Amino acid sequence: MTPGTDRPGPPCVPRLGAGQLGRRLGGHRLALTQRRPRAGTTSWPRRRLLAAVAVVMGVVGAGLSTGAAPASAGLASDRAQASQLQQQIVHQGVVVQQLMAGADAAQAMLTGLDQRLAVTDAQLAADQRATDAARLHLRQVALQAYMFGSQQSGPLALFDAGNSEQAATGQEYRSLAAGNLRGALDAERLDAARTRTAQQTLRREQAQAAATAAQLVVQRRQAQVALHRDVTLLSQVHSTIATLQAEAALRQLQARRAAQEAALAAALARQASRHQTPPPPQAVPVQTAQPTSTAPTVSSTPTVSSTPTVSPTPTVSPTPAAPPATVPPGTYANPLRAVAGLSPERVDQGVDYGGYGPIYAIGDGVVLNTVNGGWPGGTFIAYRLTDGPAAGLVVYAAEDIAPAVSVGQQVTPSTVLGTLYEGPAGMETGWSDSSGDGLTMAATNQQFSGANSTAFGANFSQLLATLGAPPGIMQNNPPTGSLPPGWPSW
Repeated sequence: MTPGTDRPGPPCVPRLGAGQLGRRLGGHRLALTQRRPRAGTTSWPRRRLLAAVAVVMGVVGAGLSTGAAPASAGLASDRAQASQLQQQIVHQGVVVQQLMAGADAAQAMLTGLDQRLAVTDAQLAADQRATDAARLHLRQVALQAYMFGSQQSGPLALFDAGNSEQAATGQEYRSLAAGNLRGALDAERLDAARTRTAQQTLRREQAQAAATAAQLVVQRRQAQVALHRDVTLLSQVHSTIATLQAEAALRQLQARRAAQEAALAAALARQASRHQTPPPPQAVPVQTAQPTSTAPTVSSTPTVSSTPTVSPTPTVSPTPAAPPATVPPGTYANPLRAVAGLSPERVDQGVDYGGYGPIYAIGDGVVLNTVNGGWPGGTFIAYRLTDGPAAGLVVYAAEDIAPAVSVGQQVTPSTVLGTLYEGPAGMETGWSDSSGDGLTMAATNQQFSGANSTAFGANFSQLLATLGAPPGIMQNNPPTGSLPPGWPSW
């Protein structure tokens, strides 16, 4: 089981626009590989909503302790809080997507404005050059007219050398040339003014677009922070629900045992009473044959009532056995040894299991991560092994697990990583990529397509089998892909 890009809304937010969101949301990388929902369950995010509101088993009213009603009220409150958080997360995911689309649009507008400004700058420079050339030419004509106007020489002296009609013609040509030059100069000035106006308009638009883009970036960051905060809070609510489930189950077991012991004590009392009833008068001669073992039977009542074999098997799983006190260095232990009702499921990127109870570390290591909203349940506990044949590799345990460790913590095979609760997704464990932030080795090496067993998942299933855990169920054999050279085998 893995997170998928086809699920709407965060924490599994798809890559948007030009990739500005990428794989990180609120400081956590999202797992972007495809995922096929388990048969009989719904797809993400509805599965997480169902996990948050998992109903605790009903308790018989007559046999419950006085603390059952407050526990039920606490569960109802936590379920309502989980439902509200789920709705907030979905809404915040949509907001983040909208902000990303707006940021991409603003960036595209800025790029277009920059290009248009470059064109107007070139036009303005050309207009300025044309204006300067026209102004220079007009000055030359004016200087020429001034210098040669009274000496009857220069380019128009031919018109002044003849009669008065030729002189008038020369004067007309001078006026026409001067007028054309002034008109051309005025036109160039007008073009330059228009270009400057357009440039100023574009710069104002550019400033507005830049301000809009900056505001969208701030809003996106705020939405991401709120989203990550709600995902963390939802994980805490899941942990609280799991704790209340365990407490309610314990109270139910205690109440049933108390009722069974009371019923047994009453039955023994009735039996003792029947043995102690005086015989009728006609049975007096037979009184000496009355059995004498009655008294010992009655006196042994406390011993019989406390015998564990008298009570039927409870409906909840017994308290898991404690892990071994010490494990030799470099030795790995079964991380699922204390899970009640453990049931192996499919092998995909890792190995899927159902059940509930504590999950232990396989060996000595350091915790790299505990939360990733892209996985059902929002949990992705990753730790790097520091000893043994797989030293340096990263192991993950994800989905319906309430984390009990923190980033940077040193763990051993006796360390409880978290508690598997009875959510709809169960759990998945396997090889994480070196970052430990939500991607698996199978996803990084493109072995997983959503409904197949991978080489990395099969390898981890073999490791668990050697440690005493039931192996997962292969969907295809041989699995998809291959292991890198030097990868440990089991």
